[in-house]
Amino acid sequence: MGRPAIVLLSGGLDSTTVLAVAKDQGFAPHALSFRYGQRHSIELEAAERVAKALGAAGHVTADIDLRVFGGSALTSDISVPKHDSLDEVDASSIPVTYVPARNTIFLSFALAYAEVVGATDIFTGVTAVDYSGYPDCRPEYMAAYERMANLATRAGVEGGTPLRLHSPLIEMSKADIIRQGLRLGVDYSITSSCYDPDDQGLACGRCDTCLLRLKGFSEAGVTDPVTYRNAST
Repeated sequence: MGRPAIVLLSGGLDSTTVLAVAKDQGFAPHALSFRYGQRHSIELEAAERVAKALGAAGHVTADIDLRVFGGSALTSDISVPKHDSLDEVDASSIPVTYVPARNTIFLSFALAYAEVVGATDIFTGVTAVDYSGYPDCRPEYMAAYERMANLATRAGVEGGTPLRLHSPLIEMSKADIIRQGLRLGVDYSITSSCYDPDDQGLACGRCDTCLLRLKGFSEAGVTDPVTYRNAST
């Protein structure tokens, strides 16, 4: 088995693809998921399925309750916006599904996990092409975090192997991400992307992340294998 790497795994389309990419590159991926008070906690069941199906070297779920701060439709009583198409989405503003500082918090945990297992590589599924406009998904943010990480770790101080933050999907469209995953044998039927699924885990088909996912599958010429509440979706 290859050298260890940490892979942030939500159980959604992008993070699942990244887990497959890390494994394809010869790493022994240790998946890291978060129970952070998200309304769509059904994604954690998907993360467990994905980690098992793709043969992760390990899978840890960390508990952090971001509901104490709120400020997002995913961690408070704010409604998740729904749209009939992506044309209705205001791309000029950061949506209410943005969780304040979420990627910074998650990456900090990943950094700690990496030090414990001796990993110098962290993989994340952020993308800056077909995405919801979150500020912590931009290439300049990821580059800045990598610089900071190498100032904050034992390896960085002692002159060990520099930590690398991998974002292999950051310049890919959703369609290209899906094509990449399918080439690597990813079964997207076991993933969960929706921000507002029902009690049975069925995707709403109308939140930003559902619409972006459906757009990606359509452009890739492949049928999305997950079930949506709206039968016509």
